[in-house]
Amino acid sequence: MQPNTLLDAILDEAGISHAGLAAHVNHAGKARGLALRYEHTAVARWLKGQRPRGQVPDLICEVLAARLHRSVTLDDIGLGVPGRPADPHAGGTLGGFVERATALWRSDEQQRPHILGAPAVTGTPAVMPVWEWENPPEDVDVSRGGRHRVSMTDIEMLRSARAHYEQMYRKTGGIATRARIVGFLNAEAAPLLRGCYTDATGRQLHRATGGLVAVAGICAYDSDAHGLAQRYFHQALRLAKASGDRGLGAYVIALLVNQSLFMREFRQSVAFAEAALRAAGRHITPALAADLYAMQAKAYAHLGDGSSALSCIRRAESAAERIHRRSEPDETGYVQPGLVNVQVAEALLSLGDLSAAREHSTAAVDTPAHDRGRVHRLAVLTQIELRQGEADKAVVTAVEMAEQARGMESRRLRDRLRAVREHLVRNGCSGTAEAAALIDGALRVPL
Repeated sequence: MQPNTLLDAILDEAGISHAGLAAHVNHAGKARGLALRYEHTAVARWLKGQRPRGQVPDLICEVLAARLHRSVTLDDIGLGVPGRPADPHAGGTLGGFVERATALWRSDEQQRPHILGAPAVTGTPAVMPVWEWENPPEDVDVSRGGRHRVSMTDIEMLRSARAHYEQMYRKTGGIATRARIVGFLNAEAAPLLRGCYTDATGRQLHRATGGLVAVAGICAYDSDAHGLAQRYFHQALRLAKASGDRGLGAYVIALLVNQSLFMREFRQSVAFAEAALRAAGRHITPALAADLYAMQAKAYAHLGDGSSALSCIRRAESAAERIHRRSEPDETGYVQPGLVNVQVAEALLSLGDLSAAREHSTAAVDTPAHDRGRVHRLAVLTQIELRQGEADKAVVTAVEMAEQARGMESRRLRDRLRAVREHLVRNGCSGTAEAAALIDGALRVPL
């Protein structure tokens, strides 16, 4: 079940509490001869994605229409009948998508528990957004008639915001950044998407918003809110399709590949990466291709397919050699020198080739990187040094890693720190106490 963000948003707009809606529905049902006894707990279940039975969805529309003094449809409250053609202003249209997307942003900013705690979907619901991005139909016209006319100045603001929040994420982590970027999406991006723009301007607007939404997804992933992150990534993919930019869509799929790797959905990681490489075609840049091939190599290594992993490693290295930073879009700036090395090192580590993994990991650490990337690279090198029996060197590397991680609020980096600490303590070499104490200090501050 997916949280019903449309119902959540319209309840908020109407100013009705969960208990209030239940009472109004019971009263409206009584007028139809129904003996209903709903309480606030039932409304909470509806918000989590459970569909009310019988005439109740229509009663909810009736109650909200009376409260808001306008017509309210089943599609407006996220309860459109499955298989029935959607209302032209909601459902499967781009306009309907915008309403669902902005409802999610609003619920996220208000920290609704059923949104923050939603699990990631698997199987067909996880695959369909990628399939829909890759296949027709395309958006023929994304123009919209709203009150505020969207200008290039507005779009430049969105692009600047994406760069700003990406840098904030790299320096302070996703937990600290997420509230800021979600607040921005609600205050600035949502009104623009509902504004007035031509098809040409709309393409650029959806592209700029898609880049921002992708960063919001990264921050949610870094905060351990995987269901929420996945929904942001799926939104970014839909916005990429509306923009007509295949390269942006491939970048978003790379984020889904990374999340799939974390969730140990290795075959899905391979399939998603293949979809991005296939569908983006000539629009894919060397930096993005290098990252996709490197992540495929990690997935194949986990699956025990050494030959496919090594083939992907060669392709990743070949693509990395063709990277020209000035020819790359802003989104692929994360593919910094040394990133492919550390990805390859992780794949080789899974394959048991410690010597080659050490060589790539050392090269990654010796290459300048942003703060967050450096923590990741040092964590991988620590793990390899311990596996090679070089505990003293591992302690030194771990100390540098712990010091570098100070000030960052990230669940993913905390996972790294805990894993390194566990390996050090298990090894029991001299100097372990100092490194463990530093890591404990970093973990002691609650997030």
